[in-house]
Amino acid sequence: MSSRIRTRGVKTAAGVHTVHIPRQRGRRGMQPFVVVVPERPSLAWELFGYLVRLLWEHRGRLAPFALAVTALAVTAVLHWWAWWSGLILAPAAVAPLVWLLIVQRRRPVGRSVIWWRIGLTVLGTVGLVWLALAAAFGPLAGPLPVLWLLVTLAAQVGWLVVRRRG
Repeated sequence: MSSRIRTRGVKTAAGVHTVHIPRQRGRRGMQPFVVVVPERPSLAWELFGYLVRLLWEHRGRLAPFALAVTALAVTAVLHWWAWWSGLILAPAAVAPLVWLLIVQRRRPVGRSVIWWRIGLTVLGTVGLVWLALAAAFGPLAGPLPVLWLLVTLAAQVGWLVVRRRG
């Protein structure tokens, strides 16, 4: 390689190719032209970027799923750190039933609304029971992953149905 084409002391970022065009005749004292050609990202990186953008655009629709994944991680940490935290969380499973009784007493409603309230109560109770059991025994113990999946699917479908109506 000629010394006129070889790069000298030029720092470039990783993954960037530089092509130096040697000095042109008649242009003494001028710096050589530098053409920077970035490396094309791989197909896997493009697919990853597409999926991330897709998730970001629809983040409002995926709120129950994000909450469920967060609950899974939190219960794993709680089980690792203090398994007895499940005993503290267990009484919280009664909260949706108390909510249903209070709301029904203060605001009695028709048949379709009562079914939505009962569905929310059942979903909340099962979710909080799962939370207590997962904190006590670990989120992947026994049938808890299947229960997590069913509660997550029910919450996600209900969320999408309610948001579509509004």
